[in-house]
Amino acid sequence: MRKRFKTGLFATVSLAGFLAVSAQAGFAKGGGANDEDLIAISSFSGAFLAGRAAEADNDLDSAIDYYERALSFEPDNLAIQQSLLLALVAEGRFDDALPHARALKSVPEMERFSRLGLAVDALRNENYAQAENWLKLVLESDLDRLITAIMSAWAEAGQGAFDDAVKSLADLDGPEWYKLFKSYHIALILVQEGDDEAAEVAFKAILDDVTAASAGPDTYMRSIEAYAAWLAGRGEKEKALATLDRGENYITGRAATITMRQKIKADEKVAFPVADPREGAAEILLNIATALNRGGGEPFVKLYLNYALALSPDNDDIVIQLASLAEQQSEPEKAIAYYERIGPGSPWRRLAELQTGLNLADLDRHDEAESFLKAAIEKDPDDIRAYLSLGRVFAVQEDYRSAAEVYDEAVTRIGEPQREDWSLFYQRGIAYERLKEWDKAEPNFFKALELYPDQPQVLNYLGYSWVDMNMKLEEGLELISRAVELRPNDGYIVDSLGWAHYRLGRYEEATKELERAVQLRPEDPVLNDHLGDAYWRTGRKLEATYQWAHARDLDPDPDLLAEVEKKLKEGLPDKEPKRIAEASSTGDDTGGAQATDAMPDAGATEPEPEPESEPEDRTTEPQAPENGDAGDVMYTIKPGETLWSIAADQLGDGERFRDILAINPDLQRNPDLLRAGQEIRLPE
Repeated sequence: MRKRFKTGLFATVSLAGFLAVSAQAGFAKGGGANDEDLIAISSFSGAFLAGRAAEADNDLDSAIDYYERALSFEPDNLAIQQSLLLALVAEGRFDDALPHARALKSVPEMERFSRLGLAVDALRNENYAQAENWLKLVLESDLDRLITAIMSAWAEAGQGAFDDAVKSLADLDGPEWYKLFKSYHIALILVQEGDDEAAEVAFKAILDDVTAASAGPDTYMRSIEAYAAWLAGRGEKEKALATLDRGENYITGRAATITMRQKIKADEKVAFPVADPREGAAEILLNIATALNRGGGEPFVKLYLNYALALSPDNDDIVIQLASLAEQQSEPEKAIAYYERIGPGSPWRRLAELQTGLNLADLDRHDEAESFLKAAIEKDPDDIRAYLSLGRVFAVQEDYRSAAEVYDEAVTRIGEPQREDWSLFYQRGIAYERLKEWDKAEPNFFKALELYPDQPQVLNYLGYSWVDMNMKLEEGLELISRAVELRPNDGYIVDSLGWAHYRLGRYEEATKELERAVQLRPEDPVLNDHLGDAYWRTGRKLEATYQWAHARDLDPDPDLLAEVEKKLKEGLPDKEPKRIAEASSTGDDTGGAQATDAMPDAGATEPEPEPESEPEDRTTEPQAPENGDAGDVMYTIKPGETLWSIAADQLGDGERFRDILAINPDLQRNPDLLRAGQEIRLPE
């Protein structure tokens, strides 16, 4: 089995079909269209089509050039104005986008972007009354209404009307998920007003709301950090540290939290995250962007982050999110450029250094990446993230010996392993398994499971390795099956189960699981190839040929391509290969299970939802999960768990806490009932 290294929130009105930032569009790869290409285009339609083609190629710089050329033929064309506005904002060229925002300020379908941009411009120039006017939209989704209401409240605060700002937010009706965002910004405005007593009450209410961490983990932690910074500024050091402790019951390993704790302990000054109304308005845009980024709304995330950056250009929290988004969209050079903006002293500086090393590796600049990350280890030899990052660089080059040595060194630095160290032992196990040193690999997988029982990736890898080596067959299938139960929508883990059945000669069972795996990950050539093999062995040779042809067309690696082309010509051998259960394999076949998320990026101790396959149309806002039928799976809550962590660990996506609430009426009535030892239902 080949290794894989993998680098809704709100039910609202969908983005209209005119959205020019295409579902596939990312950051520009080139430097824009060259002069010769532009001169060669002598018509509106030619420029328009060239712009659309550039978008399809993820080249927004060129798309912008072609759209501007199109406007030279038809200056009043609203469709091109719309395309330009969105593309320019997505590229971070906010000032260039403003003329198009003004031209579209009265087009209802574009107000959410045009008038929002004009409001951002007014706010950054401290024209607060004008900003309030721009924030009045004709068409509003629930999401738009929350954004405009909170930004309007900050505009009121900018004019000194703090009481009106707080009241307008307190009176704002909307879905349940409004609550955290409203409460957080009310607290921030009260701090601006200097009403310490009311601010204390507001912050403490967020801290005591156990559902808030599940509703919006990033915003929840920012509220915790804001509260701690405010307390530290008042000289309440111990209370500030205790507040951070409360937050870390839900999310551990967050760079900003760690740095803040160090500064408070050292009696250093801690900056409050929002210094003025402009930064307050930027904060809600950042909050919404981070929330949407967990639900697959990348086009919206990019736009809101760049609006926020226009308001607060030195805000490292915004920059780090833009860098992460560039990585998601396979733009390592763009990500590195963002990381270079993170200066010394920033809580994100260390993460920026490590991620820069990983992005250099993604650019196949491996020597630079190794030198960069070795220097990072020398700078802080106790930072395990640096070892994980360097190990990944070696592993993607299939230099597993060097990777194992790096992980060995890291293990000597950690002392008594903690739960968050499971990934270190998991990666070390993979390295030794790939080196065919199973006597060293297996104990590492066991240790990872000891630290993090029922971790799906480890269950999958260990279980498949046993099956592949003709040892502990039933136990291996049981582990893989358990991993599938925990991550039923992970196509790679489902594929492992199907392929294990195939290797055992259970072709009917294999076909069933492999069909489901391909439904979950239709874009993966390996999974399609596996399904073709299963079809062939069950006599469905025409379907097998179709699957192999499909795998061939999905740009597989050269080795797989050669195998697939041979099967398309010859099929599989008439004589079935020996079944593993009957063979004497010592594990020297292709070896090992699929490693989903095998090499986590630096900072992987922060819980992140599993990446999902992209929807066909990403121009609509993420949809809230629909209530499904109640499943028959019972789960016992462990100490310290939240609905978010349970959904992330057991269902593969923290956002699915809503699915859990939907089938547990008692929790709906009072989410505070969540306690260790309690049994709840999980969706099938």
